[in-house]
Amino acid sequence: MTAVEPAAELVVTDIAVGGMTCAACVRRVEKKLGKLAGVTASVNLATGLARVSHPADVAPDSLVAAVEQAGYQAALPVREDEQESAAADGEEAESRRERERLTVTALLAVPVLVLSMVPALQFRDWQWLCFVLAAPVAVWSAWPFHVRALRGLRHSTATMDTLVSLGTVASFTWSAYALFLGGAGGPGMRMSFSLLPSASDGGAHLYLEAAVSVPLFVLTGRFLEGRARRGTGAALRSLAELAAKKVTVRDELGERPIPIERLRVGQTFVVRPGERVATDGRVTRGTSAVDLSLVTGESEPVEVGPGSALVGGAVNAGGLLLVAATAVGADTRLARITRLVAEAQAGKARAQRLADAVAGVFVPVVLALAVTVLGFWLGAGADPQAALTACVAVLVVACPCALGLATPTALMAATGRGAQLGVLVRGPQTLEALQRVDTVVLDKTGTLTTGHMTVARVTALPGALGQEAVVRLAGAVEQGSEHPIGQAVTACARRTGDAGPLPDVTDFAAVPGHGVSGRVDGLMIEVGAPDGRLPDELATALTAAEAAAHTPVLVRVDGRAEALIAVGDVLRPGSYRAVDRLRRLGIRPVLATGDRAAPAGAVAAALGIEEVHARCTPEGKAALVRELRRGGARVAVVGDGVNDAAALAGADLGIAMGSGADVAIGAADLTLARGDIEVLVDAVRLARRTLGTIRANLAWAFGYNVVTVPLAMVGLLDPMVAAAAMSASSVLVVANSLRLRGWQPSGARGRAHGTYGTRGTRGGKAVVR
Repeated sequence: MTAVEPAAELVVTDIAVGGMTCAACVRRVEKKLGKLAGVTASVNLATGLARVSHPADVAPDSLVAAVEQAGYQAALPVREDEQESAAADGEEAESRRERERLTVTALLAVPVLVLSMVPALQFRDWQWLCFVLAAPVAVWSAWPFHVRALRGLRHSTATMDTLVSLGTVASFTWSAYALFLGGAGGPGMRMSFSLLPSASDGGAHLYLEAAVSVPLFVLTGRFLEGRARRGTGAALRSLAELAAKKVTVRDELGERPIPIERLRVGQTFVVRPGERVATDGRVTRGTSAVDLSLVTGESEPVEVGPGSALVGGAVNAGGLLLVAATAVGADTRLARITRLVAEAQAGKARAQRLADAVAGVFVPVVLALAVTVLGFWLGAGADPQAALTACVAVLVVACPCALGLATPTALMAATGRGAQLGVLVRGPQTLEALQRVDTVVLDKTGTLTTGHMTVARVTALPGALGQEAVVRLAGAVEQGSEHPIGQAVTACARRTGDAGPLPDVTDFAAVPGHGVSGRVDGLMIEVGAPDGRLPDELATALTAAEAAAHTPVLVRVDGRAEALIAVGDVLRPGSYRAVDRLRRLGIRPVLATGDRAAPAGAVAAALGIEEVHARCTPEGKAALVRELRRGGARVAVVGDGVNDAAALAGADLGIAMGSGADVAIGAADLTLARGDIEVLVDAVRLARRTLGTIRANLAWAFGYNVVTVPLAMVGLLDPMVAAAAMSASSVLVVANSLRLRGWQPSGARGRAHGTYGTRGTRGGKAVVR
């Protein structure tokens, strides 16, 4: 019996690839890497990154060598902080070089274009001045295209640079021939110009305007395209900028600043007003309000105090805080968010894979068409100039650049915008799945509700004490209790009135299963389960609490029933609106919870959810998802706990609440960083807008070539116009993608100001009635 070798462990390596200019380059790099045994690669034109999955025994250096053998520059990633600095410096230097080359090219090319296009300005020997100005444009300005074209030729490949280089060289070479050997160099030479190409002057026609316009327009297009592409990654860079470089620690040696790399879990650091929280931690001393808008998209400042968790990158808007670090480096929430956004932007949608496959054969087909057009026109007896015009126009107008940029630029803009809104996606497949979802399975506890016990309603009998006083008395007795109900009552009491700390308790006693009692300010206070006959007002409140699946707590003062407190897990603000908006988007909500039928039914009734599954085990939730999918539904699952992980992993799309358990977030495809269910609606609408933008980009990219290449073949497109159109196509695709950076969720203004309504609210908390 032959032993089966274990499968080689696969690892993922990112490689920075330089020199790619179009989708044909992307396809070539992927094919070259794919020839290595066990290696698969996904190359992103917009980010310049190749994400390579390879066996552990394949050295990263061999991957770099493979990319270089394909004719491109390649480098392995460096440390994150060095990478960010190097990337920023590299982008700035590249932008400066592009701007300088474009400026010089424009100064030389514009006089040539004006003289060639306006016969009235053509003075004696004007053509020689144009030739002198055009020569550095055709050589120096177009040098990057020539170099990349020759590099591709050495590797038996052709790219967009090959087409630009050939078009420029052909135009300039013909013009030089016409000047020196064809009679165009005479002192009285005049040349007419038309946007529709014609060639009736024999050897006296020049194409210097094409020789300069092709480099000028292509350089202009790539400069604008580069600026726009850098703009699509602005969100990722802004996330990286949130990371602190230094932190002030406090220990037995006093306070001292140290580099963030030296901070360790458990160390205490200081966050002064206006400073950014250096890393994830828990407040040990001080109270303040922190601004989380740049990290999670939460618009309202959050009040924190001892025991509160803090997220690195948040801004301290109030007092001095002492914080114990709970996570550092790559383990922080900000680092995870940045990593998720980077991974999403490096991915590829299915539509882009099709576009890259087309682009892989596009350039060779265009070269074959150009040669065929030249031969056909010459064979048909046409003037050589007309044949050359059609050939150059075919070379220049073809544009696989737009194909390569159609999807990644939209994804970069969308994932960056999503991160700003608190929506973190794992990749383009997530957006594709999200826009197709028609059923969403919602967990109750921690997803639609807050996940912790809260006082939902207080009903007190009219009397001398009053509602606030009764609540404070009950909270005083419960403040020593560790029961969730007692803690909820105490928390409510501390927020009630302005009488300062809760009063002291004497003669405290706890009766298991019933409640607690104690003497406060000379009064005997009993807090526990209702028993016996109650006054009509309290009896009505008891019935309402039981109908809402809340836990009723009766407060007796000196043996007399004074108030009934309804305690339960209340709805998150915005849950009703979120469910309603999901229905309006054509998505069916389904409630699945491990809780009892009564609380589940109460939540479903409050939110208008018709399909409810109570007492679901983790296996039961996973089975429900499988059943829905077998019925033809495209299912998303939203959850926050360990018990949701199996259902999240088995759904078409798993969505985790950012406030939930790590295992749920790990099993999910999409994370709502703010822990706000209403963000899910924004995510669906953003996904649909993004896929619409991608479809529009691809339609333009394909449609542009379908229309312009035939026009160029039949001689109805001047090379100069072709160059301008080719450059404009790429810029338009990127500009269309950039619109996603400014996308706003409907009602954003209302949410920012806290005006989103829910069905029944009190004190900022949604109440299930």
